[in-house]
Amino acid sequence: MKETKKILFVNSEITPYLPESTISRVGRYLPQGIQESGKEIRSFMPRYGNINERRNQLHEVIRLSGMNIVVNDIDRPLIIKVASISSARMQVYFIDNEDYFHRKFVYAGEDGKFFEDNDERAIFFARGVLETVKKLRWKPDIIHCQGWMSHILPLYLKKAYKEDPIFTDCKVVLSLYDEIAEESFAEDMKGKMSLPGIKSKDLDILKEANGINLAKLAIQNADGIIYGSGNLNSEVAAFVEASKLPVLPFIDQSDSAYIKEYDQFYDKILGENAI
Repeated sequence: MKETKKILFVNSEITPYLPESTISRVGRYLPQGIQESGKEIRSFMPRYGNINERRNQLHEVIRLSGMNIVVNDIDRPLIIKVASISSARMQVYFIDNEDYFHRKFVYAGEDGKFFEDNDERAIFFARGVLETVKKLRWKPDIIHCQGWMSHILPLYLKKAYKEDPIFTDCKVVLSLYDEIAEESFAEDMKGKMSLPGIKSKDLDILKEANGINLAKLAIQNADGIIYGSGNLNSEVAAFVEASKLPVLPFIDQSDSAYIKEYDQFYDKILGENAI
C-alpha cells in the first residue's frame, strides 16, 4: 500500500484568524484541499495579538508548550496553541510568545513602521515550528513555506536540523509573494540567526538584511518555487530563474483549481508521477 505523504504548511497568515488577503486565503484553503486529495497535513502560523482567542476558540496545548528558545541571547518561552476549522476538519497550530506576538498589529505599528524586532519574531517562529514538529513526532515529506515570516525556516531545516531523523529527506516548497521587498531588518540579523550547523557563508546574502535578500536566502535553501503573485519583485524573480529550481508559475487563486496544480507540484518535487 502506498504511504500517505505528509505536507507541513508554515504560513505567515491564515483567514479567518487574520483579514482576507491572497496569502491568508491560500493558507486557509490549500491545506484543506491537499488533505481532501489524500495527503496528511499540519498547518502553523504565528499567534498575532490581534487574533481573538475566545471567538476563534484557541487553547494552549500543554504537552507541546514549555520549551524555551534563545534568540539574541535571551531565553523566551514557546507557547503552542491550537484551533479547529470545523468545516474543513482541520487544526491550526499557533506559535505564541508574549514578547513577540502580543501586540495589536501584525508586522508594523500604528505608525506604519515595520517592527524593529521582526527579524527576531521570524527566527522564533521558524525554530518554534521545527521544535514543535519534533515534539509531535510527525515526519513531513514537504514543508511548504508561505509568506515572509516563514523565510528563515528553509535555512534552519537544511543546515541546523538536517541530521534530525524527523526531517531527513524533507523537501522545501516556497511560495513567493510581492511583499516587504522595501522593508529592512536589524543590521545584526545575521548574528541572531546563527545556530550550530550554520556557517557564516550560509548567511552572506543577508549582508544587507532586507525583504528581498531574505527571500533570496529562502530560495537558496528550497527545492521548488511557487509564484504566489503575478507581479513578483523583478530581482527576486531573476534570482529564482538563476537558481534552476523547479518552478510552478503563477496560477490565479480565485477558485480552487490551483490546488490540484500545487498537489501535482508536490508530487514532482518528491519524484513521484503526477496523476
